Amino acid sequence: MSLPLLLVLALAACATSHVAGVAPATRRDGALSADEQRRHVLNRLAFGPRREDAATVRAMGVERWIARQLEPDSIDDGAVDSVLAHFPTTSLALADAARIYALPALLRAAPHADPTPPLPMTPCAERFATTIERQHDRDDSLVLSQADRAASRLLSDLQATKLARAVVSRRQLQEVMVDFWENHFSVYSGKGPERYLLLPFDRDVIRPHALGHFQNLLAAVARSPAMLYYLDNWQSAAEPERPTLAQRGRGARHGINENFGRELLELHTLGVDGGYTQQDVIEVARAFTGWTIDDPERIGRFVFRPELHDAGPKIVLGDSLPAGRGVEDGEEVLSLLARHPATARFIATKLVRHFVSDTPPAGLVKRAARTFRDSSGDIREVLRTIFASREFFSRAAYRAKVKSPFELVASAVRGLGAAADTSPRTAQLVAQLGEPLYGHDAPNGYPETGGAWLGSGAVLGRINLGIALAAGQAPGVTVNRWLKQVGLERVPYARQVDLILADLLGDPVSAEVRALLQRDDAATTVGLVLGSPDFQRR
Repeated sequence: MSLPLLLVLALAACATSHVAGVAPATRRDGALSADEQRRHVLNRLAFGPRREDAATVRAMGVERWIARQLEPDSIDDGAVDSVLAHFPTTSLALADAARIYALPALLRAAPHADPTPPLPMTPCAERFATTIERQHDRDDSLVLSQADRAASRLLSDLQATKLARAVVSRRQLQEVMVDFWENHFSVYSGKGPERYLLLPFDRDVIRPHALGHFQNLLAAVARSPAMLYYLDNWQSAAEPERPTLAQRGRGARHGINENFGRELLELHTLGVDGGYTQQDVIEVARAFTGWTIDDPERIGRFVFRPELHDAGPKIVLGDSLPAGRGVEDGEEVLSLLARHPATARFIATKLVRHFVSDTPPAGLVKRAARTFRDSSGDIREVLRTIFASREFFSRAAYRAKVKSPFELVASAVRGLGAAADTSPRTAQLVAQLGEPLYGHDAPNGYPETGGAWLGSGAVLGRINLGIALAAGQAPGVTVNRWLKQVGLERVPYARQVDLILADLLGDPVSAEVRALLQRDDAATTVGLVLGSPDFQRR
């Protein structure tokens, strides 16, 4: 589907002025209506509404729907189970994923040797590795190509399932919080074996703790091979002059690496203005010496190595850690940081920014931080405080957040009632908009504020996304089927526009956008609405 260039440019200019500037002119003063409250929770606690979701919230009421989303285990999520059946890599045990990741390198190093790496094996790995091994003597190039494809699937399947879950899961708040924490504890997939280490990071570290206690989440992240490798702590060892818990072997590593300690303080807990010093960074790094990984290229298990651990006394944020201890040093640091008032303030600020406003209201941040402290870091209770607040349901917060590329693609696919994509193609659309999943190479994660996503080229890309989806250029998205579901058959075009706007937006659009929709083609109108400044907001 092609559109005249002037039409696209006009929509881009309109989008830039509305999305990057003040709130739309249709916004009124006063409290949100019941319909607006329903749309608000579906745009903040979910990746936008599907038609059945809007009906569910209307039937349950906003408060009951929020309460249920805060208890995801109470929600049947069979649709996700069906989708995951298409992605067997995502259920691989760590040893199996390591085996698949290591196989191409082993075959290249010794093309005529036994390609079976000396790794633990479970039957699940045979789905991918055994076929390759059986063909090894027939065609080395074919075997290597198949091994490369299997290794590449470890990451592409994870990316695809992340988006698929966001599209079809009924546990929408769970998926929103998984995305939040994976961005907070950002790990870059392009660094060495992260393409397989991220599988258990998503499944076994982030997901089980996304709505639990922050200290448990933090502890799981700190022991995660994905994080230890990304921030180089697996190579951190006591300085040569420091005592260790066991004799160092010949050629053992020497010297601390401060990366994990610094990011643990600055990005994961206290925040950059949390009151720590460079000496605290060093002391934290010393506390985590010996927290490492057993052969990250081929095994990837967390291990604590006493011969690498600095066993001397330490002082972290004024608290003394006695000499002679091992893994307990790191564990005590994690507990200290999880309970620290600066951590409560920092995490509360990020959650309020994500769910309420790019400029977090100070009063709500203070109340959310108090809940964090009083509940010992119970993430679910902090969210209850935010979602029950007047600031959350304020007119100022309504449609005030700009969707990230991931949120935009997920909401567009959900809005059109599409099935989950079981290929990597829709996840690639997110990357084309500037947010490759697990692809941020710095540990600070993707931006949480709208301005970072709204350069002129980015706005044009968002408009083109809407047009591409309307043209059926994404798997599972069929606009004509959706038009029938909405009931657009045999109605005048002006009425079709009204119904499309009502279903995809729910609110009146600006006069400028409405003027651009005067084209006698419903599918084109759908594309323009998805690319409109109004749809860019949540």
